[in-house]
Amino acid sequence: MTDFTGKSWMTIGETDDPNAIIESFEAAAAVTKGDPVYLSADHKVSPATDAQDCIGIAVKSVASGAQCPVLTRGRVKVKAGDAVTRGKAVYGADASKRVLELTDQVVDENGAASYTVYYNRKLGTALQTATTADDLLFIQV
Repeated sequence: MTDFTGKSWMTIGETDDPNAIIESFEAAAAVTKGDPVYLSADHKVSPATDAQDCIGIAVKSVASGAQCPVLTRGRVKVKAGDAVTRGKAVYGADASKRVLELTDQVVDENGAASYTVYYNRKLGTALQTATTADDLLFIQV
């Protein structure tokens, strides 16, 4: 595990962005600080343990039923599930609740052209390159 943020004193789920937006949602399940979270019901979040349309990163560990603060906009420290390239889109998550690089989805229209389609899967953009699983990096949500 390598910390590419240059801020080894920060843990995953922490931000140093003074303009970050943090919103509160009810936790539909236990959430750990640093988990990518998605809307599992109206106004309720759950940790992503597979590919989900995540809305942000939990900034506090909470029990099910408690209010969970979620960073929905800004820079936040996360754990990579595999190699991630700086400037590429990331999504949440793998079974260990780590972010992954969002690969291009090719759409072939009668063989004439290919397009990249992201839909709503993008969680953010990688601000550093991570080389292996469990590396730490900043993303911009």
